[in-house]
Amino acid sequence: MTEKTEQREQEKMPEITVSMAAGRTDEQKAGMMRDITQALVKNLGVDADAVVIQINEAPLSHKMKGGKTFVERAAAKK
Repeated sequence: MTEKTEQREQEKMPEITVSMAAGRTDEQKAGMMRDITQALVKNLGVDADAVVIQINEAPLSHKMKGGKTFVERAAAKK
């Protein structure tokens, strides 16, 4: 790999998509995104400005684990 090719590879914009159940606060989501950004800066050597993070949230009734929606799982715990 040439030096120019290596430099272009480092300049690529890492884009992370997080899929999760709805219900976290904006503060929690922002903290998670900051931590992910710092992990990419540290481990990939990219600038924080190059990192893009997107959160896709699903309502608890649209997410299932073990054959039960998250709404059903929460109701079963009560």
